[in-house]
Amino acid sequence: MDFIRVYAIFLRQIFLIRNNKTRLVNIFMWITIDTILWGFITHYLDVVGHAGFSFTTTVLGAVVLWNFLIRIQQGLMLSFFEDMWSCNLLNLFASPLRIREYLFGLVISSLVTSIAGLSVMLLVAWLMFVYNILQFGVLLVPFLAIILVFGLALGIFTTALVLRFGPPAEWIAWIIPFVLDPFVGIFYPISALPKILQPIAAIIPPSYIFEGMRSAVFTGKFSVFHLVTGISIACVYLIASCVFFLYIYRIVLRRGLIARLTAENL
Repeated sequence: MDFIRVYAIFLRQIFLIRNNKTRLVNIFMWITIDTILWGFITHYLDVVGHAGFSFTTTVLGAVVLWNFLIRIQQGLMLSFFEDMWSCNLLNLFASPLRIREYLFGLVISSLVTSIAGLSVMLLVAWLMFVYNILQFGVLLVPFLAIILVFGLALGIFTTALVLRFGPPAEWIAWIIPFVLDPFVGIFYPISALPKILQPIAAIIPPSYIFEGMRSAVFTGKFSVFHLVTGISIACVYLIASCVFFLYIYRIVLRRGLIARLTAENL
């Protein structure tokens, strides 16, 4: 793998942002609004709920982490879309650039923009609602690891779908994280789901994070087994998504489908 080519893919995304500051809206604006909105909601619940726990700690923390996952998925996906919208894919794949180098460049671009977005979310949550995610201590490491790995897996998978089926598949790619919302237990425990749906939650890694957060807040304890299970499942998804992406890429090359990934098809 030539890391100069990987860096070139990453640098292209930086140039796109530098030359068009409106792209910063997608990186920072939505997550800032979401953090403020849920911050006020949780503050209101703390005032009128008279619960024995803090809604801000449980709900706002979960919202921040879930937004981080969506930023990772969409950051990777949008980097690919930029090349598709600008009809640049033919140029890239006609060059000596390897598909692994291209994918790695997209991953780095996604991580940089997502971490920047997470930093803004945490800053807003701390300044406006005195929320400090560091209160989870060492648990924060597996929480972020699961989110990061699964977010990359989702991003690579959705990018592969668009690569295979073309621009019309964009509509599916955007909604996939939101389809998972009901099953990961962001706002309620997995036990609140109908029993027939709980096995679905068991195979979605973020569900172990949010269950772990609630357990840490309510009981002061957490299950190491659940966290290990969550990161293990996330790693399996990441490996599977990479294999799937490479498989789709070979199909697209063999059938000459890259030519249809142009702006005229949008």
